Amino acid sequence: MPDQKPLLLIVDDDPLLGESLAFALADTFDVRLAASRPACLKELERLPRPPDLALVDLGLPPAPHRPGEGFALIRELLTRQPQLRILVLSGQDEQENARHARTLGALEFIPKPCEPSQLRQLLLKVLDSPPDAHADASPLAGHSPAMEKLRQQIALCADSPYPVLITGESGCGKEVVAQWGLHRQTRRRQQPFLAVNCAALAPSLMEATLFGHTRGAYTGAHEAQAGYFEDAGEGTLFLDEIGELPLELQPKLLRVLENGEYQRLGETHSRRARARIIAATNRDLRQAVREGRFRADLYHRLSVFTLEVPPLRDMGADRLVLFTHFCEQLAAQLGLAPPSLDSDAQARWLAYPFPGNVRELRNIVLRLITRYPGQVLTPAQLLPELEQDEEAPLPASHLTDPADAEQLLLAASQHLAQAAPINLDATLNHWGRAYLEAALRRSQGNVSQAARLLGLSRSTFYNRLEAWSRD
Repeated sequence: MPDQKPLLLIVDDDPLLGESLAFALADTFDVRLAASRPACLKELERLPRPPDLALVDLGLPPAPHRPGEGFALIRELLTRQPQLRILVLSGQDEQENARHARTLGALEFIPKPCEPSQLRQLLLKVLDSPPDAHADASPLAGHSPAMEKLRQQIALCADSPYPVLITGESGCGKEVVAQWGLHRQTRRRQQPFLAVNCAALAPSLMEATLFGHTRGAYTGAHEAQAGYFEDAGEGTLFLDEIGELPLELQPKLLRVLENGEYQRLGETHSRRARARIIAATNRDLRQAVREGRFRADLYHRLSVFTLEVPPLRDMGADRLVLFTHFCEQLAAQLGLAPPSLDSDAQARWLAYPFPGNVRELRNIVLRLITRYPGQVLTPAQLLPELEQDEEAPLPASHLTDPADAEQLLLAASQHLAQAAPINLDATLNHWGRAYLEAALRRSQGNVSQAARLLGLSRSTFYNRLEAWSRD
């Protein structure tokens, strides 16, 4: 539709603010409202098309005075819609919250209150920024040992017809590796490359989306439709977030991998899939197998070859290579002169661990280009974009004392003798949760003090508390 307005999703638990913004922005945007993280995710499934923009408050129910729900929502939105442009509009405008929101993938942080006219200008500015186009962003730049190892792994399996499992942290570029290394550089490059995010599909629609359906197969299926396996032809089908595939659907994917057979929903005869399957996950699938959340036989079929995409913190000077790469690419798209870093800023850039990986790096570069086009940047201009841990460092532990360390070793040996074999990850998580809870009790619920006791930033403390509360 030529006159279709950009779709804007506003997530805020203040109904008056939400309705006011929806009214003020209605002439420019198709505005949809949600008051919580669960409500937002449900609204996302009901939308007629993926949203172009999301405006997210950090303080959402059930903890409106803490930013954890907002941080979690940013992660989930980008998991489901990696191309979504997210802005944060929040009263929790501490610098640390702004930095962490950007680390997770938000493009802008706007303190409340904000005039609707200014907000409209910011939304339109972000909407006009260049998309995260995988076609131009090769992940193979750089010469760090981690990147050389990845190149070698790709070379071993690129032209093979067998499945590949790509692992790596969120934002590290798993889809780019699949498209560039395992599709565009192979004999399948003239065939389709289709990507489907398993976390973004409603469970009720996932089977029909992957395998297709016949007319009348379910309510609303007014005509027969092919699925991803059929549309991929002899190309590549990339299944992102494969760990989110429901258990009841896993045997059907296993059947495709074993003999190439599948059925459209509502059909009785089998079809044959010819596409190569590449799957990706940021989860530990072996742990999911042990916990009964993922089939062992499916895991072994998917992981004929396994590629591990390195996090940016392991890529050394490649971080400067990527800075230059994205500066040149994005500046050309924006029609601006690319900035550069002075020697001190380069040292800061190389020292920063980039917890949000390539996605975070690209967003930082995009903001630097728009704010400082053509300038030589100093640490004073760079540091506000980096999520630095400004809390006091962890004091020297008593365990550095040789006698105490020997006692700890003895306790671990006794535990192994009583419970071997043990699950080390589960044991470490158990102690991690205990330390978080003990720090909260000792600080009488003051999160900043609790984080300081453990030598963590407040945002890192929130993230670990949230992650372990889900286990």
